[in-house]
Amino acid sequence: MRFKTICFIRQIHALCYNNQSRQFSSVSMRIFCKRRQIYINPIKFTSLICAYSSDNKKHIFEIEKKAEALKDALEQKKVQIQDTEQRIRQKGIEIVRDLKHQKEITGQKFKVKKEHLVKDILETKAKVREKFEEVVERENVFTVPNVLCMARIVMSPYLGYIILQENYNLALGLLVFAGVTDLLDGWIARNWKGQSSKMGSFLDPMADKVLIATLFISLTWQELIPLSLTLLIVARDAALVAAGFVIRYISLPPPKTLSRYFDVTHATAQLAPTFISKINTAIQLLLVGTTLASPVFGYVDHPALKALCALTAASTVVSALSYILKKDTYKVLRKKL
Repeated sequence: MRFKTICFIRQIHALCYNNQSRQFSSVSMRIFCKRRQIYINPIKFTSLICAYSSDNKKHIFEIEKKAEALKDALEQKKVQIQDTEQRIRQKGIEIVRDLKHQKEITGQKFKVKKEHLVKDILETKAKVREKFEEVVERENVFTVPNVLCMARIVMSPYLGYIILQENYNLALGLLVFAGVTDLLDGWIARNWKGQSSKMGSFLDPMADKVLIATLFISLTWQELIPLSLTLLIVARDAALVAAGFVIRYISLPPPKTLSRYFDVTHATAQLAPTFISKINTAIQLLLVGTTLASPVFGYVDHPALKALCALTAASTVVSALSYILKKDTYKVLRKKL
């Protein structure tokens, strides 16, 4: 009932007030009451309308006041949020600046550490190299025996070419010269002071192998020596030469570089040929010498040559086995500190 009364009063209030003068209209009230068939005392009703209007205005004023207060609070909050954002932005700039500065300091420290580390590595490497240089024995390789060995190596291809040209007289003379140099280099190395070298222990047998291999190949091409015997001898000599390179690599102390590997002044190992190998070399030289002389003196295909070929093959096999079975065929050299 109270709710209906309030609604009725609101309707009356809306109809009975003039929008321009805001004054109460009794005519309007009477018309409204007549339509509603309500009898109301105009004086009391006017008082009631005024009281309601006053309460409504007071309520609106309070709402406006609260809205203003809320607006002020929102403005204050907005200002506080802006201040907070500004402080956060400033803090972020400071953090980024500090990180960049720390990164620069760290990079500078790392650069200094890297330079020190590289310097220490280079110094250590140089010291290690000096130590190994002290360990490895150096010697003079430019001796007369070594020069004679190199002369035989250089002369071997030319000797083979002369045999292919069937100039057996000149070839026989060069073979005799090579034999003389082989005898001389050994005699000089044993009897002359300072002429013996560790490199000569490798160079002398290598010169003999190159000379013998060249003679066997060229004489086989001329059909004076069987092909099977030549293949046997060349295979055995190639295996010995390969073993020499392997021994050189094993005996060379670190760092194992190409420059140090082919530096002939670094004596790292000494070869000790077996007695059977020396006999085999003499038999091989005897075979190529007599075979080369056979066209000159006219005893090609003599039975003695065939027997000598068989003896050469047997001695070659036995000498190869002696290198495999004997353990002291080479010796690694180290300088005593």
